[in-house]
Amino acid sequence: MAVAAELRASGAEVSFLGARGRDEAETVPQAGYEIDLLDIRGIDRRNPVRAAVAAAKAVAAVGAAGKVLRRREADAVLGGGGYVAGPAGMAAVLSRTPLVLTEADSHLGLANRMLAGRARRVCLSFPIAGRDGDRYLLTGRPVPAAVLEADRDAARRRFGVAGDARCLLVMGGSQGARSINLAAVEAFAEDEAGAAREFHVIHLSGRRDHGELSRRLASAPHAGRYTLIAYEPDLGDVLAACDLVLARSGGSIFEVAAAGRPAILVPYPHATADHQSANAKWMVDAGAAEAVGDAELSAELLGERVGALFGDAERLGAMAAASAALALPDAAKRIAAEVLAAAASGARYVGMDGIRRIGT
Repeated sequence: MAVAAELRASGAEVSFLGARGRDEAETVPQAGYEIDLLDIRGIDRRNPVRAAVAAAKAVAAVGAAGKVLRRREADAVLGGGGYVAGPAGMAAVLSRTPLVLTEADSHLGLANRMLAGRARRVCLSFPIAGRDGDRYLLTGRPVPAAVLEADRDAARRRFGVAGDARCLLVMGGSQGARSINLAAVEAFAEDEAGAAREFHVIHLSGRRDHGELSRRLASAPHAGRYTLIAYEPDLGDVLAACDLVLARSGGSIFEVAAAGRPAILVPYPHATADHQSANAKWMVDAGAAEAVGDAELSAELLGERVGALFGDAERLGAMAAASAALALPDAAKRIAAEVLAAAASGARYVGMDGIRRIGT
């Protein structure tokens, strides 16, 4: 979305390819972009039957993606590494449409490994060993403009955070993280002796656990300083309002860094190639975060960690500065420039995860 906004600002029209049944089917049209949907799913390597079905759908999706590229008269394709990126990228290769890839994590995912050798450019969020030739460009991960432009005072008023109060943001990805959700409510809302009296909590729970957490908060002693939200379309206001983040360590760590926020990170233990642990290490090594293993997560531990950081203003400030130093706020502009360069032959359109460029 951030790259699409930059392309649109450059005079491009942008359309997307997505998977049926996924969030993009709603979020893309809501953002004002056209989207074509493919019948495709992720490959479950633990289940051979499901993996075979998914592989068959992926093969069929290459042809379907090719039809979309022809109909859109695509001049370039931008791949984001999701379910659609493999078939759409292969369709681009087969039709000799210039291909630009982005990688959000600290390793190349399956689709990007398959396509990297055919791409004009691979834009990396992190340095990746062995991926440092001319084909690879370290851009960082794009973040929405809302994260860079959010007003802290307005955001704190929105969530009822007192002007001088410390504020903790809890989040676990778009679907939420159950282990974080339960431990956070217990530590910061339900614990009679907890430190929740001393700071405000904004908690993005995800829709799955929201009802259960709401019921628990109804009788919690510290619910008055606890703002529970099922879903927030962007992280701009919640990051602006907070002083510390408790979260998984997926792609949202770039938004945390762009906002200059220190973090306590709990890597998802089942992430592909354990990439969330590598993501967390990137922030920890820079002095911007602490890491907690999912298996050791508890209300008591969270209370201790958060309380210690909020009680040490000097360390919290140093972590915030280290986080801001990691940020690459021009990532979307740099990736958009690569896509426009790929389409510089003067063609009418740019497509796939994709961009349509009106003729020049």
